[in-house]
Amino acid sequence: MPTSTATTTTVLYCSDPLNERRADAHFAAEARQLRAAGGAVLLVDHDALLAGDPERAVARVPDGAGAVWYRGWMVPAHRYAELDAALRRRGGELAVTPDAYRRAHELPGWYGTFDGLTPVSRWLPTVPGRTPDPGRLTALAAGLPPGAAVVKDYVKSRKHEWDEACYVPDLADRAALHRVVARFVELQDDFLAGGVVLRAFETFVAPEAAAAEVRVWWRDAVPRLVTAHPDSPVAEVPAPDLAPDLAPVRAAVEALGCPFVTTDLALRADGVWRVVEVGDGQVSDLHRGVDPALFVSLLTADRAPLCTPSASGTTPA
Repeated sequence: MPTSTATTTTVLYCSDPLNERRADAHFAAEARQLRAAGGAVLLVDHDALLAGDPERAVARVPDGAGAVWYRGWMVPAHRYAELDAALRRRGGELAVTPDAYRRAHELPGWYGTFDGLTPVSRWLPTVPGRTPDPGRLTALAAGLPPGAAVVKDYVKSRKHEWDEACYVPDLADRAALHRVVARFVELQDDFLAGGVVLRAFETFVAPEAAAAEVRVWWRDAVPRLVTAHPDSPVAEVPAPDLAPDLAPVRAAVEALGCPFVTTDLALRADGVWRVVEVGDGQVSDLHRGVDPALFVSLLTADRAPLCTPSASGTTPA
């Protein structure tokens, strides 16, 4: 009698801080869909992980779990490595290795691979609470084209504090550059990831009746899903004649060599689509208008067609 070779997809979700026996409310619909698709849900205590107690974080994970995907809130790269080590002591492991997670999650890990597809960027390692001195910032800015820039760390910006902690109108204005970076470092506080990044500012425009920024979900370097960016008030993605050409992006994703990646793309004013961010898919958020079953299919299916969700349903591209 033939033996089935099917394997169960197991996902490690962040638990609800108020009820450690269930998935965090933000991911609960995904977890339900995963179970419906035949997958297995395990739980990790995100607060314990961030506090540096990975053993307590995985206390509810059974021994011998095997390879598991993580799905939850962002985790600093060193804490992610601690999570993987704790799972390995129990006979499990993360499907995305700590090295692959860091490459996709932090700008210095992916920037070189996407050079030419993304705004020119330079960075300085620093620790939380410590703003680089004006001289070092001026030297850093010299590596960018003249003009405006955006400030962020290796993972996040503070775009909602655009004028005070994100946007520098002119890199030649040393005082303004230092002021914006200092405010950014102050607001990030202990959550500052890796260091300070300066990115050349590019003007983007929104395609007609579509999201200004789209998120492409890649599994094993195959684009499986195109959605609006989670911050977009518009759920629609650009029509096929306006959609980005994914061929050059796919080449970069293949070169990056990470199993589950997201790329955020925006349309520059000159009509060129640009990669504005790369991330690890495990900690990338879904737009609220996307059916969570589509996300689950990324993890449970070996291959799936590229789909673009729309207001009327899911349309194969």
